[in-house]
Amino acid sequence: MTTHNIGFIGGGNMASALIGRLAGTLIEPSRIHVVDINADKGRALSRQWGVSTATHADAQLANCDVCVLAVKPQHARTAIPDLLPCIGSQLILSVVAGIATTDLSRWLNGHTAIVRTMPNTPALVGQGVTGMFAMDGTEDAQRRIADEIMRSVGQTFWVEKESDLNSVTAVSGSGPAYVFYFIEALQEAGMALGLDEKQAADMALATFRGAALLADQSGEPASVLREQVTSPGGTTFAALTTMETGKLKALVAKAVKAASDRSVELGIAFGQEA
Repeated sequence: MTTHNIGFIGGGNMASALIGRLAGTLIEPSRIHVVDINADKGRALSRQWGVSTATHADAQLANCDVCVLAVKPQHARTAIPDLLPCIGSQLILSVVAGIATTDLSRWLNGHTAIVRTMPNTPALVGQGVTGMFAMDGTEDAQRRIADEIMRSVGQTFWVEKESDLNSVTAVSGSGPAYVFYFIEALQEAGMALGLDEKQAADMALATFRGAALLADQSGEPASVLREQVTSPGGTTFAALTTMETGKLKALVAKAVKAASDRSVELGIAFGQEA
């Protein structure tokens, strides 16, 4: 177990997922401190995981080696002034969507030991994908502990350019919604063909789960696995031909590009705050 002390600013879903994976495995619960203005939420985390909590930044936060910023993007700017008296050489590990490290650094009076991350919601079940970027002021040891923290909820991918996090946001950050959307569409299609709602839902979900596991374990590219299922002139061929005619791949590319563009726009908007 690590001997680092970790503070969380915000105790929402992502913070809870991280705390649940860290407490008792990577770190003793007594070394985790959570600051959340919602006292009920803090008490619930304390009961469940044995961590200490507070409703405002306090001296215990100042003793933390890592401060995980886990508030909503629109609340980040207002949360930071309370942190300033507690920040020394700690690593700031941000799981706040869209806020650039340069803006965080500016709000933190020039602090540069900052790692920005873009996790996704499967982190809630330990199957997340997290893109990560470190400012130049981040030490190697701090990068390692940041990676260790985020790997507790899934895979991590480091990028050399912060702008690449917009692509990460568009592919994996928003990606679960695309998968849910396709599961929903497949379920509705099954119901239209006569399956009842539960049959269609269970079948769609199990198919995605099994296909994803096969893709992960086989080592073959997705294109090869697709070809293995597709017999010329067969049922799968008929379905895929319809998708190709409807330019589904082009539509997916357009949708992901829209998500990336919006990530850029939101980052600019959030960063314009004084």
